[in-house]
Amino acid sequence: MLNYSKSLRAALGVCAAFMLCCAAAPVWAARVGISMPTDQRQRWLDDGYEMKIGLEAAGHEVALTYAGDNDVALQKKQIAEMISQGATFLIITAADRNSLVEVLKDCRDKKITVIAYDRLIAGTPNLSYYVSFDNYKIGVMQARYLESMLELATSKQKRYIEIFSGSKDDSNATYILNGSLSVLQPYLDKGTVVCRSAQTSLEQTAVQNWRPELAEQRMSELIKELGYGPEGTKLDAVLSPNDSIARGIIAALQKAGYDQSNIPLTEGQDCDKRNVKLIVDGLQGMSVFKDTRELALMAVAMVDASVKGQEVPVNDTTSYDNGLGPVSAFLMEPVMVSRGNLREVLFDSGYYDESVILNGQP
Repeated sequence: MLNYSKSLRAALGVCAAFMLCCAAAPVWAARVGISMPTDQRQRWLDDGYEMKIGLEAAGHEVALTYAGDNDVALQKKQIAEMISQGATFLIITAADRNSLVEVLKDCRDKKITVIAYDRLIAGTPNLSYYVSFDNYKIGVMQARYLESMLELATSKQKRYIEIFSGSKDDSNATYILNGSLSVLQPYLDKGTVVCRSAQTSLEQTAVQNWRPELAEQRMSELIKELGYGPEGTKLDAVLSPNDSIARGIIAALQKAGYDQSNIPLTEGQDCDKRNVKLIVDGLQGMSVFKDTRELALMAVAMVDASVKGQEVPVNDTTSYDNGLGPVSAFLMEPVMVSRGNLREVLFDSGYYDESVILNGQP
């Protein structure tokens, strides 16, 4: 993926240089509307910025909006405004995957290409493409980590876990949980792994909007109900789908008396700065790194190829169904990060400034 990413960046750099030399906009310039779900998470601020910069460098006109803090009504209003203002491409990360059917209903007739960015939009026939990381694989990676660290394949000891999932209105949550259970369910069926709460379905384990305070609340309730603690009922691991949920889980575990020496294994996704520090400090086991700079560049490449009449890059046409059939997708490769490879993946690559992370700055 690294070589491809470098070539993609180089190609966009050529586009930018070409534009500086031309007085007139190229005939392939598009009007692109980018709709992000919230301005309350650095992840979405960064993604929107990266796409805007890349698209403008390639000669396209860009409108970038953020829907407050996952304000569904506001997002629909913003998308409707972009359509009325003549957008020919829409790149959307849905605050609610089921909420956009009506606002997108005329997009195909108006020849507007819609790209779902990192969250699959459900229920609309007007979705053209999906660009994301392979969320099913992310779930598999998280479960494989637990399988390895708890020696599930070889140990004769029972292992005790609890399971958390992402927001029910985000299709990624389903794919991640299904990926994890593809690994863990055989152990649960055999009794090698025990979930004392018996809560393993999305309905039972979901955390609305992936909020850390809701994850902390649920973990605190499980601790109280089941007696988990360093001197109490045994708990080996907590399966967490992303870093914000992991922070809530870890906060509840620390309040119950756990520390670096005995805290149950917890993993996540996104390599948020605060969670990288938790990994360094031994409070979180791993996180799945998704280089969102490259995800943004892939969205740019999809727009650019489509405008120029070239083949739009996709590598999966069957896995992601939005309820009306499979959507053509480009799925990026995630990377597992733990203390062993953290420096190489996050610091040496320039993704994060090591001194900032180690000083605990947000």
